[in-house]
Amino acid sequence: MNTGAAVQMRLQRAQALAQQGDLPGALAVLEQATPGERAGVQSFQVDLLKALDRKEEALVIRRAQAAAMPGSVVAQHNLASSLGDTGRNVEAVEAARRAFANGGDAPETWLVLARALSGCGRHDEADDAYRQALKRRPVYGDAVRELAQLIWMRGGSREAATAPVLDALKLAPNDAELLTCLAVVLMYGGADPREAWRELIRRVRDGGVRAAMVEIAAGQLALKFDPALAVDHARAATQAAPSTLEPWTSLAEAMIASGDPDGALEILRQLLAAPIPDQKVLALHATANRLKGQADALGLDDLEGLVGALTIDTPPGWSDLAAYLADLKAALLAQHAYQNHPLGQSLRHGTQTPVDLTLVDDPAIRAFFTAIDGPIRRHLARLGQGEDPIRVRNSGSYRLKGCWSVRLAPGGFHEHHIHPKGWYSSACYIDVPPVVEAGGREGWLALAQPPFPTSPPLEPLRYEKPEPGKLVLFPSCLWHGTVPFSGDQPRLSVAFDIAPA
Repeated sequence: MNTGAAVQMRLQRAQALAQQGDLPGALAVLEQATPGERAGVQSFQVDLLKALDRKEEALVIRRAQAAAMPGSVVAQHNLASSLGDTGRNVEAVEAARRAFANGGDAPETWLVLARALSGCGRHDEADDAYRQALKRRPVYGDAVRELAQLIWMRGGSREAATAPVLDALKLAPNDAELLTCLAVVLMYGGADPREAWRELIRRVRDGGVRAAMVEIAAGQLALKFDPALAVDHARAATQAAPSTLEPWTSLAEAMIASGDPDGALEILRQLLAAPIPDQKVLALHATANRLKGQADALGLDDLEGLVGALTIDTPPGWSDLAAYLADLKAALLAQHAYQNHPLGQSLRHGTQTPVDLTLVDDPAIRAFFTAIDGPIRRHLARLGQGEDPIRVRNSGSYRLKGCWSVRLAPGGFHEHHIHPKGWYSSACYIDVPPVVEAGGREGWLALAQPPFPTSPPLEPLRYEKPEPGKLVLFPSCLWHGTVPFSGDQPRLSVAFDIAPA
């Protein structure tokens, strides 16, 4: 058998396993490639490594490819992309520039460069790079969305942030991705939900657009003022994409909000059959049962057993926790490079660090992961094992799935939300305003209150008072948000998700 045929057979075996959900098995097939086959399978190998959160290993392959082909546009582009994935933004800028020097000019490379420049805090250059990508491909959804995000987070108005979206929609008025982007900018940019819904629906009807993602976006807007209308949009989404999860969770959510928890539970029980149930499915299942006045059959209302409140350890190199927190505060504030909250997330009236803190090379930030290791392991030991969806996955060990810092301004808060990609999530308080002690729970963490209206209203089942050095651990499927706070001092925290190791 010639090498080309062998490569194709190996790729087909790996792709079949990947389609069945066996990503480790697919990767193992590719790792058994002979030296002659290796170059032909590496592209898919990198994709699998990224999907498995093994981005450092993917970078090793991309570095080797770029070293072997220094004049290749594709190799330098791929290296720049992989460097950006691992937070090496300065190197990513250099690799993207090499791709251009080699003759490249693709909009994808301009996008990679824009992301890297943004990660470096070179915002004017990032803005220009996004616009260069759009100059080459005017209807480039990723570039449009990220440029709108950059404009907004730098302190631009909602009108300024929507401008690139509207420009692209002039050229592609029926583009579902762009319409969804418009809905997100309007929703998270502070537009009135009803007015934003009307604007979206006008455009949808003018173009005769029928797409699940647009129906879901319209439903999320409608959920704020008319849950029955949200049900209609969610049903339309399930018809447009019946084999996709999100339309069904959107429908269950809207049914709960409209007063039909039984109908929602019929859907959710079917979705629970997945080997690892979706976090939103778990959250909605608990909410529907609570609305019916009954215990959650999955045990996710056991907040006493599932939630942990601990104090982080003082890491080596610091005399006490207060000294460490002072250094960590300074290091974190240096990472807050924007003026507005991100679009499409729970944060309101504050800022979030743009780069995963696990990738930041700062002594105090690196030490944070030592400081939290003991408390996390102690909580997992206390949690134990069991048959519920949380404890059944508890191996006693963990791996981080992202880490970021939030600086809430006075008046700021988090909308109630879950973390769809985590198993356990967290809030670790670094610096808190005096108002948290005032007796009104201002700035406190609120647990188990859904983000949508219900009848009767469901209040939080538990509150946690922020204290410097306090780490609260809770299942990622547990609704959580922040009580808005007054005063003139901000609140600084770190959050991260973990998965079983």
